[in-house]
Amino acid sequence: MKLLLDFVLGVGLFGMVTSSVYTALALVAIRRFTRRKNRAAAVFEPPVSLLKPLHGAEPDLEAHLATFFQQKYPTYEILFCARQPDDAGLMAAREVAARFPDVPVQFLSSGEPTMPNAKILSLEKMAEAAKYDLLIISDSDVRVDRNYVRDVVSPFGDAGVGAVTCLYRGVAAQGGLWSRIEAAAMSVEMSAGVLVADMLEGMKFALGPTMAIRRSCLQEIGGFLPMGDYCADDFLLGNWVAERGHTVVLSHHVIDHVVLHADFWPSMQHQARWMKSTRFSRPKGHFGTALTFSVPFGLLTAAALCGLRPHHWLAGVGATLLWSVGTRMVLAFAVSRRVVQEKSAWQSVLLYPLRDLLGILFWAASYCSRKVLWRNEVYLLETAGRMRRVHR
Repeated sequence: MKLLLDFVLGVGLFGMVTSSVYTALALVAIRRFTRRKNRAAAVFEPPVSLLKPLHGAEPDLEAHLATFFQQKYPTYEILFCARQPDDAGLMAAREVAARFPDVPVQFLSSGEPTMPNAKILSLEKMAEAAKYDLLIISDSDVRVDRNYVRDVVSPFGDAGVGAVTCLYRGVAAQGGLWSRIEAAAMSVEMSAGVLVADMLEGMKFALGPTMAIRRSCLQEIGGFLPMGDYCADDFLLGNWVAERGHTVVLSHHVIDHVVLHADFWPSMQHQARWMKSTRFSRPKGHFGTALTFSVPFGLLTAAALCGLRPHHWLAGVGATLLWSVGTRMVLAFAVSRRVVQEKSAWQSVLLYPLRDLLGILFWAASYCSRKVLWRNEVYLLETAGRMRRVHR
């Protein structure tokens, strides 16, 4: 029994050390990001095409889409595309566009998907119809402020920049505990990981809520269609652009990513798919993710201390839990306030330790199955993140 407890204690202490090192790296990366953010960017305002793939109605969709029509930018167009011309999301886009007649807009349909990632057909269709050579792709469940296009485009003033992406804050618009926990994961866990990756090796990927790319770079990677069999098209777009020698820039602009899953089970499924996609797209990095969690290792250490030193457990257990939870709260506060600038930073501060505990469970579950549920369809994930539909 003592041997087992010693092993558990060793694992717990090792994890607490690695997660503490990760927290330190994240805090340095946050400081680097905020310093870079405060530098004035040169004015660069070429014409831009915004690509918005849609699929069905979503809560507050019209309000989200309206923010893209309200940009303080001289010349841009918006293209919408869904599978069918009578798609509910496309109909909502038409209603919004009618309120902003000065913004050029196109409505397209791609037909029924011929590849696992149906969004790719919409993106290819919109790219072909777009008038301009700078393309900004954004998801339907995001909302932006009036400076969004200007800020995302400005890095392209450097001819070496091939793609731009940006961080996002999770917004639990429908309320509820589970959507707030998922929002904390978006705001804190995702942002911290991206900032550390950017600091250590530069951006080698993009983030789906916003991906901007030069048309010439898109042509170099063969357009969107080669991504049609993959789940993580955002990772591939940025990765393929970087592999061809172009710079991928993490913009200082942060957008709102609205959590659509208010109930327990849909939220769990979405976060599990997120983890599984990462496992297959970036297997080595995903494996190491386990060492960035703090609360699970704190609990392991505390449990081992209770078994090994029952007469002196209170001080050791208290210090262990305080450290493991406290470092998560410090990280959440730093990201929420200084990076994604949440209105209620304390919500993420209080919920992130719980998300950290759940995170290790999602990580472990990602190795238990290759199946994911996406748009009410079941797929099998294969090498490099390829998807294969499972017929039910």
